[in-house]
Amino acid sequence: MRVLVVEDHVETAEYVTSSLQAQGHLVDHCSNGREGFLSALDNQYDVMIFDRMLPGLDGLTLVKSVRGAGVETPILILSAMDGIDDRVQGLEAGSDDYLVKPFSFQELSARLAALTRRPPLRVEETVLQVADLEMNLIRRTVMRRGVALDLQPREFSLLEYLMRNAGRVLTRTMLLESVWDFHFDPKTNVVETHISRLRNKIDKPFDTDLIHTIRGAGYSLHG
Repeated sequence: MRVLVVEDHVETAEYVTSSLQAQGHLVDHCSNGREGFLSALDNQYDVMIFDRMLPGLDGLTLVKSVRGAGVETPILILSAMDGIDDRVQGLEAGSDDYLVKPFSFQELSARLAALTRRPPLRVEETVLQVADLEMNLIRRTVMRRGVALDLQPREFSLLEYLMRNAGRVLTRTMLLESVWDFHFDPKTNVVETHISRLRNKIDKPFDTDLIHTIRGAGYSLHG
């Protein structure tokens, strides 16, 4: 299996990395939280091991950031912090297991094997594409014909909903409920305003419109 080890303590990192490699596993090592975060996003791992006390980005924040980016790879936290509250915090942050230092590699190996035997989680889409429009949900980027488009958070959410429902007619009420979480009509033109802003960024610079008004019904996004 392929393992990501994020550990700043040199001896511990070497011990874990070399022991895993001796078992035939592929191991990537990062010595700080920020490098670990980027590596977790850019690569596919079977399991990840995070130290809790890391420079750059501490272990709990790293777990939360990875989970927030949509990465569901099993995570085991290694830490010298052995209190019950410490373990609970680690699990509540989004990790799958918590092993206290000092530890035996035999136990670490058994825990990793148990994590990788768990049934895989439902795979979520990370990239949406409609015609020549592409949205990366992890990196929060939108491109059309290779051109990066700068969207505000609400514009991004609106476009995501349109793309997830490409080809369907979406009413104003559906958009208010799904994008703004309004379960009533606010009596404003917030939908129309944001659709207009999206059109200026998604359609206006190009020769083909993707956002279409369906008179008397709503909006639809399609090529």
